[in-house]
Amino acid sequence: MTQAVDITIDTLLDREKIRDCLYRYARGVDRADEAALRSAYWPDANDCHGSYNGPIDGFVDWARKVWAAKARNVHLISNILIEFDGSAPQPVLAQVESYFLALQRGPAPTGGEAQVLLAGRYCDRFEKRGTEWRIADRVVIYDWMDPQTAPDQDEATRFGPRQPIGAAFPDDVIYRWTQGGPA
Repeated sequence: MTQAVDITIDTLLDREKIRDCLYRYARGVDRADEAALRSAYWPDANDCHGSYNGPIDGFVDWARKVWAAKARNVHLISNILIEFDGSAPQPVLAQVESYFLALQRGPAPTGGEAQVLLAGRYCDRFEKRGTEWRIADRVVIYDWMDPQTAPDQDEATRFGPRQPIGAAFPDDVIYRWTQGGPA
């Protein structure tokens, strides 16, 4: 699937806004930052995320339960392919396919800790409303799943001198920086 694209400054800015939105999603889900997570979706968006399929409000509720369990998530997003709907002079729709790697650890349903490495793709329909691009519809495609043995040691022991350890909102270093405080 190829697409001829007129490369203009506006097109480049739109692409960057879409990439920035994807990265806000990763920060939101990894740092338990509800505002960042919500900012990646339009309020009327739908998310088909494996065990959850429905409106974005339900997805955020589902994520809150994961965060409350003190789960640890790391999402890497790459290979972002953006295809604009070329029917308008300024596109307002884009089909976006992004690859992801996610390492997730949290309570196992049967007790103890579970850890899994996931790889797949976010297949998103983005909409531009005003000057802002956000996800209107997402389907998560899983291409790889590798259950792993979760470590027995606590994080302080495992990380040792490698400090600080990533934290949830608002305790992570990035929030102190973005709010003007010291690291």
